[in-house]
Amino acid sequence: MTYQEKLSEIRNQMKADQVEAYIIPSADPHISEYLPKYYKCIPFVSGFRGSAGTLVITHDFAGLWTDFRYFEQATEQLAGSGFELVKQKVQHAPEYIQWLADKLAKGAKVAADEKLVSVGLGELISDKLGLKGITLVDRDYLSPIWNDRPALPSEAAFLIDEQHIGQSVGSKITAVRAVLAASDADYHLISSLDDLAWLFNIRGKDVSYNPVVLSFALISQDHAKLYMDEHKLTEEEKLALLKNGVEVCPYAEIESALAKLPENSSILIDPKRNCYAYLKLIPKSVRIIKDTNPSTNLKAVKNDTELENTRIAMTKDGVAITRFLKWLAEQIGKTTITELSAAAQLRKYRAEQDGFVGDSFNTISAYAAHGALPHYSASAESDVEVKAQGLFLVDSGGQYFYGTTDITRTIPMGPTTDEEKRDYTLVLKGMIDGCKVRFPQGTCGYQIDAITRRPLWDHAINYGHGTGHGVGYFLNVHEGPQVFNPTPTPVALEPGMITSVEPGVYRPGKHGIRIENLVNTVVADQNEFNVWYAFECLTIAPINTSIVQRELMEQHQLDWLNAYNALVFDRLSPHLTAEEAEWLKAETQAI
Repeated sequence: MTYQEKLSEIRNQMKADQVEAYIIPSADPHISEYLPKYYKCIPFVSGFRGSAGTLVITHDFAGLWTDFRYFEQATEQLAGSGFELVKQKVQHAPEYIQWLADKLAKGAKVAADEKLVSVGLGELISDKLGLKGITLVDRDYLSPIWNDRPALPSEAAFLIDEQHIGQSVGSKITAVRAVLAASDADYHLISSLDDLAWLFNIRGKDVSYNPVVLSFALISQDHAKLYMDEHKLTEEEKLALLKNGVEVCPYAEIESALAKLPENSSILIDPKRNCYAYLKLIPKSVRIIKDTNPSTNLKAVKNDTELENTRIAMTKDGVAITRFLKWLAEQIGKTTITELSAAAQLRKYRAEQDGFVGDSFNTISAYAAHGALPHYSASAESDVEVKAQGLFLVDSGGQYFYGTTDITRTIPMGPTTDEEKRDYTLVLKGMIDGCKVRFPQGTCGYQIDAITRRPLWDHAINYGHGTGHGVGYFLNVHEGPQVFNPTPTPVALEPGMITSVEPGVYRPGKHGIRIENLVNTVVADQNEFNVWYAFECLTIAPINTSIVQRELMEQHQLDWLNAYNALVFDRLSPHLTAEEAEWLKAETQAI
């Protein structure tokens, strides 16, 4: 069935139900960013394979709403599908809601599979469209036409021993229950897969790049029930969970459990991390408390074991990155290197490291103009040769049994232009300022974001993505609740939070530059003014200095850069061969 035939079949169902518009978000019942194949609805319907976007279908229009990161990719992948690209003005904003409100008549019906809509989004759609007399109804128009739909994943999961994770399942549940008691909540529904993986010390292979398991949990002061495919755990593992007070139940039983909640009880639900359909299953007499999952906040603050193991993972990752950079420098111009072959070589070096499980996301291997696409994904069709000139951007990461990494380096491959050198220097200045900032207790991510952007703003340059995101511990590479972006998210940084710092410059048709380190928030000082925090740089990998324009750098930035590269050499050289160490010594020379 072609994309246009699928579109026609969806419209036939809409007409039968007298529905004027159908919304297809990029989500699953767990409101995940990365999806199992069963829930990759947008690629199935339209061919667009980006990780962020929403399809909206009416009887005379079909569009994909997505942000600037995917404009070029969407234009290419939507060609001939019957869908048009609608360019969002604000990243992640559901701008299609206002479009529907303006387009549809009073009394119209809009449909969506409410298992793919978060509580917060479902209420926003209902409220905004309701002002125009438009109603939201629950419909699934994809299952009837998706004859070869992939099955839900069935690979085995596993438990991580608490000695490798620093905290038992029982103690984590106790911490969650303390928050429930303070919130006067009798029950708590958890749907987000990274929260569940953290809470139950469980990992799996149900979603590419994220070692999570499809599951739900319902927790009270007396019981903790984990709803998942029971066959993914051994009897021994289920018994281990039971000893920590956790009963494993069939995945599908979460729906009946919600419908049978006791009258006049209360339940805490995170509106960003639970689906609208399940909210509607809860009996009317049950009081609903909407707040962030306690586990989301608890998970963000890494304990000493997690931090120490992450440092080990960063060292191993730095060895792999160093070997890759050396290989690239020595082979360019001698061997044909493409974006895809370079990404494969980097993965090979990571796979040689003890404890490596897989990539933490799809490697962004982008040469020259492709670097200007922040979420570029090289394919057989788009793959180009990396030549001995210009800039090559590589954003990649690894999942290790003891940590998650995410690093970006932009590498000059040969002669570069003055514009490329200036942009590289300004991005580096921003990354340095973001990494070396000292800030008072209570500081939020949007303040760090502004500090990081300032060197670019001074030259009237900006970038459209956030400056940083939280990172999990052998978990999702994108983790909340902290985030470094211009949105005034009221989440203060705390010691133990791991976050990325990754400013960039993107010039369409020319080049893209991004430099990224992961940092850990630490206590730096305390005086009569406040407790002061700073960042410990966790990422250990060389930063190229060959095209840095010294005249643009301030002395404190040069000092930081030289000290950082010296630290990289000291930390990595004992794990390298003599030849590799000699190359790294030259690469990290002070400037």
